[in-house]
Amino acid sequence: MDPDNPVVRLCSEGMRAEAEGRDADARDLFRKAWETAGDDYEACVAAHYLARHQPTPQETLRWNQECLDRADAVADERVEGFYASLHLNLAKTHQDLGDQGKAREHLELAAAHVGAVPPGPYREMVWSAIDKGLRAGGS
Repeated sequence: MDPDNPVVRLCSEGMRAEAEGRDADARDLFRKAWETAGDDYEACVAAHYLARHQPTPQETLRWNQECLDRADAVADERVEGFYASLHLNLAKTHQDLGDQGKAREHLELAAAHVGAVPPGPYREMVWSAIDKGLRAGGS
């Protein structure tokens, strides 16, 4: 991601605020990123972070779905590496809502896309979460 992009910059600031335990500041920065987004790519990035700060699983699902919809609208190489994580997030949200079938469906989709995640610790973390979810039966 381009660190000079204003949405990416706001989300990076939000992640720093999260790491420092300043969740209200993080939410504000992610909301500002959403409001700043000028295209589907930027909206996808902002929605990903907004989903992490929702008060209910239903709202988390709404933002995770928004993120996936925006990634689908971009439909180019900028988002290819996002899909494993997007589906993993949707699986977790469906699990939280008690829909194990949808959780499993998204875990399988995440597994199908993990090859597009660049090799390294993040990919290993994503694959480990997918594998754990699948071994648990989709939950």
